[in-house]
Amino acid sequence: MKRPSWAGIGVAVGVGLTASHASAAGMTDWLLAPASGSASHEIATGIAWHGRLMVLAWAFLMPLALILARYFKIVPGQKWPARLDNPFWFLSHRRVGGLLIVVVTVAAVLAFVASGGSMVPETTHGWLGVFVLLLTWLQLVNALLRGTHGGPVDPFTRQKRPVEQWPGDHFSMTRRRIVFEYAHKAIGYLLVVLSAIALLAGLNEADAPRWMWLAIVAWWIVVVAAIAILQWRVGAIDTYQAIWGLDRTLPGYRRAPIGVGITRFDEDSAGRAPWQRGN
Repeated sequence: MKRPSWAGIGVAVGVGLTASHASAAGMTDWLLAPASGSASHEIATGIAWHGRLMVLAWAFLMPLALILARYFKIVPGQKWPARLDNPFWFLSHRRVGGLLIVVVTVAAVLAFVASGGSMVPETTHGWLGVFVLLLTWLQLVNALLRGTHGGPVDPFTRQKRPVEQWPGDHFSMTRRRIVFEYAHKAIGYLLVVLSAIALLAGLNEADAPRWMWLAIVAWWIVVVAAIAILQWRVGAIDTYQAIWGLDRTLPGYRRAPIGVGITRFDEDSAGRAPWQRGN
């Protein structure tokens, strides 16, 4: 049997590398091409930045705000219920939410300027965007109207209060607080759905490159998986319990927790909470 020469091996390797390079180049070209298959893709600078900012807001900041509020009311090592009312989740959720509102508003202004100042949207994406923007600002107004905190400890000074100063909208679970919680959570979940639809409609309207579609869908899969794992392994503790503990005589225990998939512990199960492991 005749052995292959070094020259023959070199030629075979060269052909293989060339074919591999051509295949990679072809895949790159496919990913960079618009989803419609058009040969060119041009978009105005203002619209491009509008899209980038909206992706930042709804694909990254919004899931982060949701996860912080839902799964980090108690942090690992906190030793709850001995240590109550950790402000980490609230401060983080408020800061991320505030940044989201700023980013969304700037993105909306960019789109408005790029459209020549038109007050009436001309596309499905435009109408969805207006609705999402209004809901975003409504969420802020709703949060500002949530009422007083109340409770045995001042949330700002962390000093104990006399009993007569304990009543507050949240501690006493007044009608105002109940309305806020239902509205805040309903608007939040509605924004999750509508912002996702608006993002996809925007990608379609801009005839975005294929890699953008794949990257956003892949990222959403990661986010959904992370939320599913957190819900399964950690759970979303009742806000009232996280702040004021297990005393069933407190006014907040007169009603069930507001929201989907909320966990409320008792004295026996509190020590077995997932975040208590290792304490």
